[in-house]
This record gives sequence, structure tokens and C-alpha cells, in this order.
Amino acid sequence: MKLLIIPAAAGALALAVSCIAVLFGCRVPPRREEDVFFMPDDEQYAPYREQSEKMIRAALAVPYEDVFITSFDGLRLHAKLYTAADPKAPVQIMMHGYKSAAERDFCGGLREGLDGGFNVLLVDQRAHGESEGKYLSFGINERFDCLYWANYAAERFGSDVKIYLYGISMGAATVLMASDLPLPKSVSGIVADCGYTSPRDIIISVLREHHVPAARLIYALARFGARLFCGFDLSSASAPDALRRSTIPVLLIHGDDDRFVPCRMSRENYEASAAQHKRLLIVPRAGHGLSYMLDRTAYLTALHEFSEATFQRR
Repeated sequence: MKLLIIPAAAGALALAVSCIAVLFGCRVPPRREEDVFFMPDDEQYAPYREQSEKMIRAALAVPYEDVFITSFDGLRLHAKLYTAADPKAPVQIMMHGYKSAAERDFCGGLREGLDGGFNVLLVDQRAHGESEGKYLSFGINERFDCLYWANYAAERFGSDVKIYLYGISMGAATVLMASDLPLPKSVSGIVADCGYTSPRDIIISVLREHHVPAARLIYALARFGARLFCGFDLSSASAPDALRRSTIPVLLIHGDDDRFVPCRMSRENYEASAAQHKRLLIVPRAGHGLSYMLDRTAYLTALHEFSEATFQRR
């Protein structure tokens, strides 16, 4: 009997640890003011720290309108709306990354969007900023939030106004996984910067990067914990699956020195896409989310060419 108790206890302990890890990984603590300026203590980010802080402060100073929608599961979601002089200007919906802040991830993108004449919706992902919720879901539920924001934009600005979905990191995975949902016909393009293929793939990748043994088993336990405590299935969606069913033009951007989301994931997303118009920009030496900072010319050239190529489509 004792021999049976030991493995049972070990299994229960493993499940408990995995569930705690899920809660830690999915729960988003209340944002403090200084969190908006956080950058990893890493040599990849050090050269851009001072410049990023200036850009974030500039983004925070831009006047905006607070707007809210209700999610499919009853959460009050928040975004900042920056309106262009032309009421019929296209709309960019910007989705930030994992436990991040919209003003930080899009401190450059906001200014580029406004200078380019776009209306911009800077979204607080669920459980972040002023949006309600306790848990993020790695894009599983956020993809439906993206759909609801697109519907809001179509209703607010009119069905003839073009909409572009723009995401970074988890936000990039979010907009890609939303690509096969019943989006408004005015959604004319998707820009995904350093997005992963699926929650499953990125979790297993991070576990292996940190030399955690039995990564697949840990993921299986984490998936169970997410369903049990957070109410979502980590394996219920992936970017490649969505992209195979979507013809919306897509621009994928990734740094080839990304040490969090492997660059190969954007290559896999690109290969999966059924869109007739698709492009993949790989930025040499760029770390996670740093492609814009390292090679702004290549980044903006790709964005402008993509916008011009897709503006007359759909």
C-alpha cells in the first residue's frame, strides 16, 4: 500500500505545482504606474532603455477618448481611442503583449499610426490596465475580444472604413488567432510582430528554454489547471490553424535574435497563411519586440508597403 501512496502523492504534488504555475502565469496583478516603463534587465534592451522611456512618456501625453465594450463573458474592456482629422480614415486596432502595457508596446506604433493619418484604438487586453478580468489566456479568449473591438470600430466609423489589426507578442498571436473569426468585411490587413504559433508551443518552448524536464507533461498538467481554475483550454486555438482558414492579408515581423518567442514561429505562421497577399520581415539581430527599435527603416518600409498594397483590397 505504501508503494502506491508514494507515486500518487508525487502525482498530486506535480498537479498542484502545475496548477499554481498556471495561476501565476495567467493572473495579472494590478498595474502600478511604474510598470508602464518596465523593460527587461537584459543586454538586448539596455541600448534602448532611455529612448523607450521618452517614447512612452510621449505616448502617454497624447490626448485620447476612453472607450469601453463588454466581452463575450461579461468583462468591461477598455481602450484609448485616438481620432484622426479625417473621420473616414482607416482604423488600427493595437493589441499589446503578455502582462505588458499598450503605451509601452506601441510607444512607437501609436505615433506612427497617428502621423500616418489613422484612427487608433489602443487596447488594454483583458485583465490589463483598465480592462476587467483576473486572468489572461494567451490569446484564447483575447481573440474574441479582438473580434468585438473590430465590430466596435466598424459600428463607430462605418462599414466602409478599413480596419487593420496590429499585435505584438501575445497580442500578435491574438490577432492571428482572430483571423478566422467572423470579422467585419472592412478588416483589410493584420500585422503581427513577434507572435507565437500557439499557447501550447510557446509554453513548451519556454519550459525547455529554462531546462524544465518533462515539458510536455508539465504542459498537459498546466492545460488541465487552466481549464479547472481559469475556464479556458490552452489547446483550443492556434495561429497556424486560423491562418489556414483566413485570406486576410498578413504582415509578419520577427527579430532573428528573439530569445523569448523563437523566430521560427513566425516562419511557421507565414507558411500556414492562405492569404494571397502575405509578407514575412525578419530583422537581423533584433531581440523580442525590438525590430522597430533596431531597424526602423526596414520596419516602416514594410508597414507602408503593406498598407498601400492592401488599401485597395477587400
